[in-house]
Amino acid sequence: MLTGMSTTSDHGRVRRSYDVVAQEYRVRIGDELAHKPLDRALLSALIEQSDPDAPMADVGCGPGHITGWLAERGARAVGIDLSPAMVAIAEREHPKAEFREGDFLRLPASDGEFGAAIAFYSIIHLDAGELRPAFVELHRVLRPGARLLLAFHLGVEVRHLAEWWGREVDVDFHYLEIEAVVEQLSAAGFTVEAQLERAHYPEEAQTRRGYLLARRSG
Repeated sequence: MLTGMSTTSDHGRVRRSYDVVAQEYRVRIGDELAHKPLDRALLSALIEQSDPDAPMADVGCGPGHITGWLAERGARAVGIDLSPAMVAIAEREHPKAEFREGDFLRLPASDGEFGAAIAFYSIIHLDAGELRPAFVELHRVLRPGARLLLAFHLGVEVRHLAEWWGREVDVDFHYLEIEAVVEQLSAAGFTVEAQLERAHYPEEAQTRRGYLLARRSG
């Protein structure tokens, strides 16, 4: 749920929309890993392949449930999100992890700070032209050889929500094709090591899900 540069009105819309639904999002989504065995397996594999001495970024962390899960398993987890309300909830709910308010195209992190990064369903709020700049920014904050794990909805449509869980919002969800994301990752200096897709779990929205594991080249 982190998006691009905060100077644009569209990204302000995303921030405000997630601020509005932050508490309900935590209630509905905050324990989602309990019914997502594949996600847990991929996250565990990422921990195993990462430098234990380097922090791991969760970009678009929302209420911090994935960040907290990583921290509980020994990772030095840092969650980053565009929404101040989400960050406040994350800090309250997951004290073992660190959280920062920030923007996908201008991450609050130093060059090469992280030994791994996750972006689960956060690039879906980026416009097509923002994917490569976002991946370039991730390349900047990752160490050479560090891995990036992405998850996103598969497709070509853009879904707009004006109402979400009874709250007024104004947010777009961009469905993405795996090949297009691979192309932008490669252009930004990543080598894709694995890709897969799956059907939705019963508890999820009825969309197909894509995953990419990429390594920072150079």
